[in-house]
Amino acid sequence: MAALKFLAAFSFLLVLCNNGGVLGSHKVYTQYQNLQAVKVNQVHRTGFHFQPPKHWINDPNGPMYYNGIYHLFYQYNPKGAVWGNIVWAHSVSKDLINWEALDRAIYPSKWFDINGCWSGSATILPGNKPVILYTGIDPKQRQIQNYAVPKNLSDPYLREWVKPDDNPLVDPDKSVNASAFRDPTTAWWVDGHWRTLIGSRRKHRGIAYLYRSKDFKRWVKAKHPLHSAAKTGMWECPDFFPVSLSGQNGLDTSVVEENIKHVFKVSLDRTRYEYYTVGTYDLKKDRYIPDNTSVDGWAGLRFDYGNFYASKTFFDPSKNRRILWGWANESDSVKDDKEKGWAGIQAIPRKIWLDANGKQVLQWPVEELETLRGPKVQLGNQKLQKGEHIEVKGITAAQADVDVTFSFPSLDKAERFDPKWANIDALDVCAQKGSKVQGGLGPFGLLTLASEKLEEFTPVFFRIFKAQTKHVVLLCSDARSSSLGSGLYKPPFAGWVDVHLTKKKLSLRSLIDNSVVESFGAEGKTVILSRVYPTLAVFGKAHLFVFNNGSETIKVENLNAWSMKKPLMNAPIRI
Repeated sequence: MAALKFLAAFSFLLVLCNNGGVLGSHKVYTQYQNLQAVKVNQVHRTGFHFQPPKHWINDPNGPMYYNGIYHLFYQYNPKGAVWGNIVWAHSVSKDLINWEALDRAIYPSKWFDINGCWSGSATILPGNKPVILYTGIDPKQRQIQNYAVPKNLSDPYLREWVKPDDNPLVDPDKSVNASAFRDPTTAWWVDGHWRTLIGSRRKHRGIAYLYRSKDFKRWVKAKHPLHSAAKTGMWECPDFFPVSLSGQNGLDTSVVEENIKHVFKVSLDRTRYEYYTVGTYDLKKDRYIPDNTSVDGWAGLRFDYGNFYASKTFFDPSKNRRILWGWANESDSVKDDKEKGWAGIQAIPRKIWLDANGKQVLQWPVEELETLRGPKVQLGNQKLQKGEHIEVKGITAAQADVDVTFSFPSLDKAERFDPKWANIDALDVCAQKGSKVQGGLGPFGLLTLASEKLEEFTPVFFRIFKAQTKHVVLLCSDARSSSLGSGLYKPPFAGWVDVHLTKKKLSLRSLIDNSVVESFGAEGKTVILSRVYPTLAVFGKAHLFVFNNGSETIKVENLNAWSMKKPLMNAPIRI
């Protein structure tokens, strides 16, 4: 349920949100939404990130593993490269990397969704029967909750879905804002009832309404929401799932037992960010109580500190893991999207689990991605003095997987941490302390999608500060030098990294894919996805460097890099 471009100025975003051309969180471009792509521009098409052959996509919907096949549904405009005419497109895979496209699964056809089929989730019912919950827009423009089921359970691809006439399942009562009531979660079963959450707001308070059902047909709103938070605005795409306190194995959504925590995530309509908390699910009161280890609001923890929204997780029983999907919008103009004939990708699916400290989640690209790696290029024991950069040669730098560990002999040269930074977004610190600003311990990291003479590049780097009682680590992915092109949104994305530096080492893995740099700092503690559009560093003209711009010498202890092959990406399925 997300479609506005990421905007640099929050005040400008507020203007858009009150624009008559906005439907929910969608800016409507009537002149473009029905323009079929005649030619698809390949310059910034990704090689191994999920995307259809053409046109607009947004939220991942209803991901699930069913009878040996992964299913991903997603919001899609079959008629143009901007938001509009939204249907649930459907793709299937056996490995989360190679995808084949099916016909659309859900599209406006009944009175209860005639004006839109918006986001939702999949649940596997007893008897191994999948069901989809989704938001429909009725003739009165109300957001109501519907369900769809497979027409033929014996079809391994679940190609056809039907919407029974007893829809809608959830009709907003008078206490609910029917224009802000959407995106039902995967349901969970406990104590004889199914439960699901629906995102909403009351004035400026974000709300996750809780509904219960004994039979998945008749749903009753609970007296109290599962959770809400003041001054957070509309909560889109809520997600709620258990995580184990020990190990990396995922848990089925219905697991409620000892030795677990719960993660609660929402996508913030007004900021284009998501945030999550780790906490406790009080089953007796049907309430979620966040731990006091992170902020429950706009400044809270994020799965991704970059261009990442409308995320959705699912439990994969084949490998006992929980998988996270997220949508990465474009950072160019709507006119550019129309001209190139496509817009939007999905981030690489990530395994997600609770950190051993119990305070945050960790994320890592699914292991299947490694099957796309070509021959390995290595660099090790390479010292970088202040101002030095060294090229990593022997790979296709526009489409690569890079995993590097940096070390440093001392923390003595770490710059002073300004106490006022504790109250501002990390990206503001990155804006002040970019890769070109010489420091003490950092900036050091990678120069990705770089032109040969560094006229343009996207740096992904660490910078270490000394606070009063500890060292503070910043991870930044700064798009400001990423392109010579104009009219692009080129922000400095950044997040703090909660890591101990006793070993004086930091790791960084970056997935570089033509117009996206997806980076995992400190083994998945902080993740940043940036959309960038180089003009010089495209295809074979892209370069990759390691660099250091701090006075402390940095050592590249070990760097492994691979050119990445292209998987099968949404070709029509072969029956």
